[in-house]
Amino acid sequence: MTKYLFVTGGVLSSVGKGITASMLGRVLQERGYTVMSAKLDPYINVDPGTMSPYQHGEVFVLDDGTETDLDLGHYERLLDINLSSVCNFTTGQVYAEVIAKERRGDYLGGTIQVIPHITDEIKKRILCVADETKADIVMVEVGGTVGDYESLPFLEALREMPSEVGEENCFFIHVTWVPHIMASGELKTKPTQHSVRELRSIGISPDMIVLRSDLPLNEEITQKVARFCSVAPQAVVPMITADVLYDIPFELEKMGIGDYMMSKLGIKSKRKPTWRRWTRLAAESRAEKPTINLALVGKYVELHDAYKSVQEAITHAGLHNKVDVKIDWVQSEDLEGLTKEKVTQRLQNAAAIVVPGGFGERGIEGKINAVQYARESKTPYLGLCLGMQLMTIEFARNVLGLEGAHSTEFEHLTPHPIIDLMPEQRSLNEMGATMRLGLYPCRIQEKTLAASLYKTDYIEERHRHRYEFNNQYRQQFENHGMILSGLSPDQRLVEIAELKDHPYMIASQFHPEFLSRPLNPHPLFMGLISAGIERTKKLQK
Repeated sequence: MTKYLFVTGGVLSSVGKGITASMLGRVLQERGYTVMSAKLDPYINVDPGTMSPYQHGEVFVLDDGTETDLDLGHYERLLDINLSSVCNFTTGQVYAEVIAKERRGDYLGGTIQVIPHITDEIKKRILCVADETKADIVMVEVGGTVGDYESLPFLEALREMPSEVGEENCFFIHVTWVPHIMASGELKTKPTQHSVRELRSIGISPDMIVLRSDLPLNEEITQKVARFCSVAPQAVVPMITADVLYDIPFELEKMGIGDYMMSKLGIKSKRKPTWRRWTRLAAESRAEKPTINLALVGKYVELHDAYKSVQEAITHAGLHNKVDVKIDWVQSEDLEGLTKEKVTQRLQNAAAIVVPGGFGERGIEGKINAVQYARESKTPYLGLCLGMQLMTIEFARNVLGLEGAHSTEFEHLTPHPIIDLMPEQRSLNEMGATMRLGLYPCRIQEKTLAASLYKTDYIEERHRHRYEFNNQYRQQFENHGMILSGLSPDQRLVEIAELKDHPYMIASQFHPEFLSRPLNPHPLFMGLISAGIERTKKLQK
C-alpha cells in the first residue's frame, strides 16, 4: 500500500515547504523507498504558464510538457526524479474537469457542490499519482498557507484521505515560521499555535511540525510547541535556514526523523542509509574555493526565483568545477541606450555571461548589448532559449550587416526576421499551453563544441517557446562563422548555435537548466563555468 505524506504550511507563504518536503523525501529514499512528489496549487489559473514571473517565480517544465510550479524543480533536483503531469494540479484544473463532467451529464442531473464533487476530484488526482508512478511513498504539498480561503477544498480532501487509504498510510506534516521579535530578542511560537489550531478546526491534526527559523531554536521552544499543539516532542523538528542546503538531510538524520516517520507509517528500512555521494556534495559546498564572477542578464532579476533553475544549474556546475560562482544580477533595461564603453564598464568584471529566457520586448536591446559585449570581448557566453535567439539577432546585425534584424515577436515588420513564428503557431489564438513544450530530441554535429560537451550525437532536452530560428538565413550564418551545431532530427529546427573562434559562445533553443541535478550538472553549464575559470585567470593577470 502506498504511503502518503501531506505537507501544509502555516504562518506565512514561502516558508520552504518544497525544500522541506524534498529533504524529508530524500531521507526516505536513502532507506530504499521510491518517492514521488506532487504539488496542489489553490490558485484558479489552469497552470502557471501564463502568469508573470513577478507573480509566481519561474515556470518549471516537465518532460511531458506540463508547465508547473517551481517547487517541482526542487523535487526533481533534490530527489533526482522526473515528474509528470499528474504531479501538479490547480483549482482551475479541478473545476474545469468537474464542469466538463457536468456538461457531459456524468452526474446524472445532480447538483454540483464543493463537497463531494470538487473534493472527490482532488482525491482522485492524488490517488492517480500513486497509480501512475507506482511509488512507495507519495509526498503531497498543498500550496499557500492554512487559513487561505482558496485552499479549503484541498484541505478538506486531505482530511478525507485517511478514510480512503487508511489512517496508517497517511502522515501529516505542518511547516510553520517562527518569527523573531528584534526589540525583545524573542522567538515566538504563538503564530505556530494559531496555525495548528486553524488546521485542527478543519479536522486535520499534524503528526509532525517543522519549525522554520533563521535563528537556532532551543529545546524549550520545541517542547512548548509539542505541549500546546499536542504533538510528540520528537515530532517537533527545528529546521534552521542552512548555509549549505545539502547539510539539511544530515541534520534530519541526527534528530532521528527518518526512523520516526517510518515507525509512524509502519514500515522498515530496506537498506542502511549511507549518504556517500551526498556527503561529498555537502563537503564540497562547505569547502573554501576560489570565486568567479558571472553576470546573469535578465528582465526579472529583482525576483531571483524567476530564474531559480538557472541559478541552481550554475551552482551545480560551480561545485563540480570546485569554484564559488558569484552571480551579478544585471537588469537588462539598465544596459539599453548605453555606449559600448558604458556596457563594457558594467560587464567587464564578469568571467562569464548568461542570458536566460523570457517573453516581451522590455529589456531586449539591453540583452543584445550584453551578447555583443560577450562576442567582441571573448567572454564565455551561454544563451538559454531567448538567449539563443538574441545571440543570432546580434550576429545578424553586427556581423552580417543586416540592419533592422529582429524577431517578429518584438518587431512584426522587421526587414530581416531572424526569429519567426513557427508555422503551426500562426493560427493559434490561446496563450496557455500552446507553445512548443516538453522533451524533444536533437542531433548534434560532430567536431563541434556541443559534441565535446555532451559527448554524444543525440540528446533530449526540455523546451518552452513559440518562435524559432528562420531557416532562410542558415547559409548566411554558417558562411560567416556561426555553427548551427544542434538540429531537430528532421533538420527543420535549430536547437543549438555556437560561434567559431570564440572561447565559449554557445546557446540553446531549449532550457538545459531544467535537467541539471546537484549530482549530475548539465554539460552546457559545466562548460560555461570551466571557460569562466580560464577567463578569470586572464582577467587577474
